[in-house]
Amino acid sequence: MFKHILIATDGSPHSERAVDQGLRLAAEVHARVTLLTVTEPYHIAGSWPLVGAEEYADYARQHGQERLASGAALARTLRVICEPLVVEHEAPYAAIIDAAMSQGCDLIAMASHGRRGVSAVILGSTTQQVLTHTRIPVLVLR
Repeated sequence: MFKHILIATDGSPHSERAVDQGLRLAAEVHARVTLLTVTEPYHIAGSWPLVGAEEYADYARQHGQERLASGAALARTLRVICEPLVVEHEAPYAAIIDAAMSQGCDLIAMASHGRRGVSAVILGSTTQQVLTHTRIPVLVLR
């Protein structure tokens, strides 16, 4: 079955449920896990005009680690080998695929937020982009 699962989270309630389900699957099949969150790169014209690039990078890294903390704790409880990973990238879907490939993962598990209609078209879907661009199997959790 699966030996190494990448579980992606953005910290939302949907993602947190997917982390829980993905870790329980990993425990069941005795797989190890890379628990991933993607942070946005620093933009001068963005929402951080009063903060420098280095301060933003520290904040983003810390916030990313906080997003992964509860999943890492659950992994310890379930006795799943888990490597938390915070990656900075413009395109979250590309970061997820790149991390899965570089870590040697044989499954990507992630949530679908279930947006429909205009919001799905306008906002796009990271999950849909991962499904479209990877050859690694993807488990979509709701």
